[in-house]
Amino acid sequence: MALNRDAILGVNDLLTEKVDVPEWGGEVIVRGLTGEERDAYEASRRQIRNAGTPQQELVILSENMRAGLLVKCLIDENGDRLFTDQDAGLLGMKNGRTLDRLFDVASRLSGLSDEEAEQMEGNSVTASEDAASTSSSPETSDAPSQSY
Repeated sequence: MALNRDAILGVNDLLTEKVDVPEWGGEVIVRGLTGEERDAYEASRRQIRNAGTPQQELVILSENMRAGLLVKCLIDENGDRLFTDQDAGLLGMKNGRTLDRLFDVASRLSGLSDEEAEQMEGNSVTASEDAASTSSSPETSDAPSQSY
């Protein structure tokens, strides 16, 4: 039987998970993002530099990205968010290891793929970086490379 509009819209399909956070003295509830929240989060993490030029590139903004996701995903027993988007700076001052563990849960519940998470963390090469290499030589240079 095919679903209709009301059946689809009537389903609560948001995933949640209770996570023990001994560093904070209890549990938190992590909720996956809605489609709209996920799109907004991903858009907030992307920036186009040098737009309209041959040097145009997509850059993933990783500054405080864990807290930026968690303020959207940490909820109370009633399903209400614990934090506003403006609280990301404050939450970002908590223990990085704890935030990382919760970020992994929020990412999984939100359907953020491992590849997307790696790009956001700066651990994978973007298409523009990959295309920037003009060398056809398999040899590496002895000169050190600079990281920015």
